[in-house]
Amino acid sequence: IKRVLKSALPAKQAAILGIQSQDANQAEAFTNAFLKRSMPRLKEEEIQQFLVRKAVVLEHAFKRVQKKKRKKAKGLNAKQRREMKVFELKPEQQKYELFLPLHELWKQYMRDLCNGLRPESNPQMIQNKLLKADFHGAIITVVKSKCPSYVGTTGILLQEMKHVFKIITEEDRLKVIPKRNSVFSVEIDGFISYIYGSKFQLRSSERSAKKFKVKGTIDL
Repeated sequence: IKRVLKSALPAKQAAILGIQSQDANQAEAFTNAFLKRSMPRLKEEEIQQFLVRKAVVLEHAFKRVQKKKRKKAKGLNAKQRREMKVFELKPEQQKYELFLPLHELWKQYMRDLCNGLRPESNPQMIQNKLLKADFHGAIITVVKSKCPSYVGTTGILLQEMKHVFKIITEEDRLKVIPKRNSVFSVEIDGFISYIYGSKFQLRSSERSAKKFKVKGTIDL
C-alpha cells in the first residue's frame, strides 16, 4: 500500500485528470500530511504501521461541543418569603367582599370533586373527599375550642398553614385561628362536615397524600 500511495502518477493519466504529477518526496509529504489530518487520534508511528500492513480507514475530524448546563431557577426560601411579606395581606385588601368570588369557585370545585352534591350522596364519601381537598375559599366556622373567644368565628379561609387557618370575617377582620384544640365546621349545599384541627395539622399539599385513620372519639 505504501509503495502504491507514494508512486508517481503516469503521465497519461495526469494529462487526462489535468493535474501535475509529483515526485516521490512530494507524494510522501502530501500523503503523511493528509493522513495526519484525516486520523487526528493516531500518532505518526501508528499511521505508518497502518500503511505497512493493512488498508486505512479514514476518520472524520470533529470538534467536541461542550453542552452548557442550564441553571435551574431557585425559588424563595421560607426566610426570604417572610422578609418580603409574600403572604401578608395589605389592610386595603382585607375586605370580605373581595373574596366572595373565591368562595364561589371553591363551591364549584367541591361539586366537581364529589361528582355533584345530591341528597342521596354518601356522606362518608364526601367526608373522605373533604379530608384531602383544598379549603382556600371555604367558609369555615369555629364550633368548639379550648379558647372560648374563638367559638362562633366565621369567615372565608384565605390561607391554610400547617398549624393555623387565616380567615377574613364579614366585619373585614383578618383572624388567625390555631388548628390545635379547635373544631371547625364546613358547609356546602346543605352538607356539614366537621374538621378536628388537632388531627389536621398538615399543609394542604401534604394532606392530599396522607391516609387518615377512622377513630371512634377524638379529643380536643
